[in-house]
Amino acid sequence: MTNEKDATFLAQIGNHKDPYTGAISAPIHLSTTYAHPSLGQSTGFDYTRTKNPTRSILEEALAKLEAGSLAVATSSGMAAIQLVLGLFPQGAHILAGRDLYGGSYRYFNFLEEQGSASFAYFDSQEEFEHLLAAVPEVTAVFLETPTNPLMHLFDIKQIAAQTHARGGQLIVDNTFLTPLRQKPLTLGADFVVHSGTKFLSGHNDLLAGVAVAKSPEDGERLAWLANTTGGTLAPFDSWLFIRSLKTLALRLDRQEENARSLAEKLTAFPQVTEVLYPGSGGMISLRVTDPDKIPAFLEKLQLFTFAESLGGVESLVTYPTTQTHGDIPVAVREAYGLTPDLLRLSIGIEEGADLLADLQQALEIFPKAAQR
Repeated sequence: MTNEKDATFLAQIGNHKDPYTGAISAPIHLSTTYAHPSLGQSTGFDYTRTKNPTRSILEEALAKLEAGSLAVATSSGMAAIQLVLGLFPQGAHILAGRDLYGGSYRYFNFLEEQGSASFAYFDSQEEFEHLLAAVPEVTAVFLETPTNPLMHLFDIKQIAAQTHARGGQLIVDNTFLTPLRQKPLTLGADFVVHSGTKFLSGHNDLLAGVAVAKSPEDGERLAWLANTTGGTLAPFDSWLFIRSLKTLALRLDRQEENARSLAEKLTAFPQVTEVLYPGSGGMISLRVTDPDKIPAFLEKLQLFTFAESLGGVESLVTYPTTQTHGDIPVAVREAYGLTPDLLRLSIGIEEGADLLADLQQALEIFPKAAQR
């Protein structure tokens, strides 16, 4: 369950921020520019790309939630990743978990092709340690835990210590668990990124990203680069994000409750050969007996929506092979276990019994496996 202090903090985001009116809901400041009191003086707000009152409320809250020094709210999750990687020099040597979001892989591959950075990938903690010892230089390590979509877990504290011993910095994508279930910066990570579109905003109506720095020095660099490149979140979207965060604790508790129950029950289904659930959060992956029948399965679903996102109040099913991970070469993704029999479920806040019934009737399309 969610920490009570985090839940209270979330509910209060934006309150007591407008002493002029006493508004409970933070105002939306749409102005792009701000008056200077006199030459050489500033109210702290000059131009909205640099700093916006509504976005500042959001960023201060996100930094506090992740136990960081500074957060930047960006226009998307990929913009957050681009922002953090933009801090590293040309020719950076980056180690990354092999099982990761297909959009991240696509961007990393692009950086490698243009000569901006080199990437080496690992599948497990042990493989990470071997790779770390083998490469001559490490600029940074990029980690998802749990991974997307195979739900592998990594020891952030251990990887952070090993990365720092080689002079590198650790970046953790915390999209799946959120700071309510995992705070990577307290475990030694240097940066956290999120697709804010997912669990943090949670209503499938907002595209946003988050980048958080642990140290004040990295925070200053992050803010400078965000201002320079301009991919910051708009005021109205920042307000939507604030509004959504207020219910994050309630949403995630319900999603996790549903996911745990479903993961346990799905293991008994003869049409399911494997259930992948990390033990917390609202994401489940599963393998089915016959991938050729997946199109018919998707058509039979009534509550689960076939779509590419995750983390919203509505339950979704994604087929990574053709959707979120379609840009990863077939041989690469199948070699590490992302095979055509895999489905990814994002569990919503619906009644758990209804979700189970929907999956049960749709799974009947698959043949039953031999007794396990």
